[in-house]
Amino acid sequence: MNFVFLLLGANLGSPLKQLELAQKLLIENIGALQSESAVYESEAWGVEEQPKFLNKVISLGTRFDPHETLAICQKIEDTLGRVRKEKWGARIIDIDILYYNSEVLDEPFLKIPHPYLHLRKFTLIPLVEIAPQEVHPILKQTNEELLHLCSDPLQVNKI
Repeated sequence: MNFVFLLLGANLGSPLKQLELAQKLLIENIGALQSESAVYESEAWGVEEQPKFLNKVISLGTRFDPHETLAICQKIEDTLGRVRKEKWGARIIDIDILYYNSEVLDEPFLKIPHPYLHLRKFTLIPLVEIAPQEVHPILKQTNEELLHLCSDPLQVNKI
């Protein structure tokens, strides 16, 4: 059994509903839910002139490899109406692979662990909630340590 940590985010439409539906589809199509964080609200990161985001992190057990997992995530994003216009822009749903077991992949369309994981509080705070001692396979620090070192100034609030 493989374990994947996913970040779910949305700031268009009905973000809370989008997160719930995405999680349901991920469980149905990828594998059993192992853990889930609360939902957090944060200012947008990267492109700041847009609505606030809702985010959460889930962990699933899966039989799929990282490439299959990514393909399923992208299909779910498409099913839910995601349109890819601008990097870090507003979106109806976003599903990012944060970790896949302790694997490291650096390919043009798949980077694991997520390359911005350690730089964003809206990722680290929910991740620490469910996996504080998980070790980043490149940086060799726990999620809790990464959060402590993170200089991201944006507020992240549990809703």
